[in-house]
Amino acid sequence: MTYFSVLDLSTISEGSTVSDALENTRRMAVAAEDAGYKRFWLAEHHGMTGIASAATSLVIGHAGYATKRIRIGSGGIMLPNHSPYIIAEQFGTLAALFPGRVDLGLGRAPGTDMATARALRRDMQAAAERFPDDILELKAWLGSRADGQRVIAVPGMGSQVPLYILGSSLYSAHLAAALGLPYAFASHFAPDQLFEAIDIYRSRFQPSDQLDQPYVMAGVMGVVAETDDEAAYYFTSAQQQFVNLRRGRPGQYPPPVADMDEHWTPMERTMVEHTLQFAAVGAKETVEAKLSRFIKDTEADEIIVSFTIFDVEKRLAAVKAVSEMGVFEAA
Repeated sequence: MTYFSVLDLSTISEGSTVSDALENTRRMAVAAEDAGYKRFWLAEHHGMTGIASAATSLVIGHAGYATKRIRIGSGGIMLPNHSPYIIAEQFGTLAALFPGRVDLGLGRAPGTDMATARALRRDMQAAAERFPDDILELKAWLGSRADGQRVIAVPGMGSQVPLYILGSSLYSAHLAAALGLPYAFASHFAPDQLFEAIDIYRSRFQPSDQLDQPYVMAGVMGVVAETDDEAAYYFTSAQQQFVNLRRGRPGQYPPPVADMDEHWTPMERTMVEHTLQFAAVGAKETVEAKLSRFIKDTEADEIIVSFTIFDVEKRLAAVKAVSEMGVFEAA
């Protein structure tokens, strides 16, 4: 049994506003719940004119108030950007507002460029080295109060918000296994070490009080349309975005184009096609076959889909289309 979930980037499309992006996120959360997806996650990014989810816990609350049942959470919070105590308070608050529905996915990347990372007052090297200790500290703030404990997180204490480790490397696989936490691999943009990371995680997994056996989530991009050609046209938005990121010129999410040859060099095309190799793009039958193959190859417990379509109505239609496929397991 493989569940499906949604990773929403709260994209700010060209010609739109932050308010538009947040309204689209609300609509995406409602659509995901109505279609039977297991969870709806948002990611922390900073200083990006095409992403509106920098204040991630606030946007999670926005999705929470729009829904009733679907799990909501972070995919993820970049923990080294924050004090674990502050994150415990934020997610303890979310857990009180939406009991039994909140997930806390954690990553160690900055979620931005180096200059913006400095504006976040982040010490890159020290923060990365502290990541495992910060996870344990955060878990303690969210747990029960210990005898003699004077400093407590309120809200937070006793909430037991479940933790997830996010990553795109073998380091994250080792860490998730050692801590006995669910593991979400960012294969939607970092495919190279997917299978090795999953093998390491499963073979070295140590049961914990949260999880008694390995649980693997894997990311894919999803673009579904009436035909393969139409889907390929919509997918050019994501392809342009990755080219712009590599060129150091990120911007608002671009509309699709008829011909990518004018928008990338042959070397950039090779890079983007490699990076996005697990994207499921096409008509419903094509996408279902790709997802079925991906599930078979990874044996993932859960697939988390990022729907990278410029037009929100087409994006919502894709959410519904995936839920109608034979590989889809409703939560």
